[in-house]
Amino acid sequence: MRWENLTPDSGHSRAEAALFGAEAVTTRTFDTPEFRGITFHEIRARSIVNRVPGASRMPFEWTVNPYRGCTHACVYCFARKTHSYLDLDTGLGFDSQIVVKVNAPELLRHRLASRGWQGEHIAMGTNVDCYQRAEGRYRLMPGILAALRDHANPFSILTKGTLILRDLELIEQAAEVTDVGVSVSVGFTDEDLWRTVEPGTPAPERRLDVVRALAGRGIGCGVLMAPVIPFLSDRPEQLRATVRAIAAAGATSVTPLVLHLRPGAREWFMSWLARHHPHLVHRYERLYAEGAYAPKWYQRRVTGQVHELAQEYGIGPAGAGMPRRARTPEPAPEPATEPTQLTLL
Repeated sequence: MRWENLTPDSGHSRAEAALFGAEAVTTRTFDTPEFRGITFHEIRARSIVNRVPGASRMPFEWTVNPYRGCTHACVYCFARKTHSYLDLDTGLGFDSQIVVKVNAPELLRHRLASRGWQGEHIAMGTNVDCYQRAEGRYRLMPGILAALRDHANPFSILTKGTLILRDLELIEQAAEVTDVGVSVSVGFTDEDLWRTVEPGTPAPERRLDVVRALAGRGIGCGVLMAPVIPFLSDRPEQLRATVRAIAAAGATSVTPLVLHLRPGAREWFMSWLARHHPHLVHRYERLYAEGAYAPKWYQRRVTGQVHELAQEYGIGPAGAGMPRRARTPEPAPEPATEPTQLTLL
């Protein structure tokens, strides 16, 4: 590992170079069942509020990511490429070498109090999950949420983690003073598929329990149905089962996203596919021959099917990551004719 990759002379952008210095890194391992085989690199970051590049498809401008790397170990995660900036492996290294920005809450509070900050919406969970297993030990999110609440700053959270339930009281308090959006990611309900493609995450049904819990507290929660995995979770009966389960959990919206395969994630996913579903390798090579995204016709087909099912079960699509006043959820918009393709997962 070469932390000096993040120095002004490394060839990376100024934003990357400003993350932290090598002198600020403490490496730890914990010999407990939930963290066995995982290494944590505790760093004191120099910044925590990140501007999203102007060319991004994201519907927000600012993000906060207290972690790099993710023990969810989703084989398709687009954020794998970011580990290469630190000379860390984008495969197993991404799953087991976790960078922890231990001073994230204090950095955020300082940024929100600065004269230059205009109270813009902040999205969390858009790179790696802020409620991954590491959060159970480091407890960075309570301080982050408290800072956002105290400054009445709008924010949204996207997660596959059930740890968010620990912080429900803080989320409720924030929702009293600002716009709060919460979305849970559930791409499919097939447990056999889940065990191999998202091995470090809570089961889909446990994530839907989060939706139920939030709804029971009067907090509207949408579901990002992502990713829909071609030839593995896209059959009509599979889409129906997933949307039906999402509706039964009380979700305010469902937004489908088809799997996309960026460099870094593509290689890792294809190696997984070759081991578990070798008969699909050539079909994927054809489907993704033009780049990271499935063809428009395929995206439209899946999105249309999910939107029809959502209407049937009484829920509708919504823009993932957009602010939503938790106690007075906005009505869901009419289904779009074009698919909404973001790059969250």
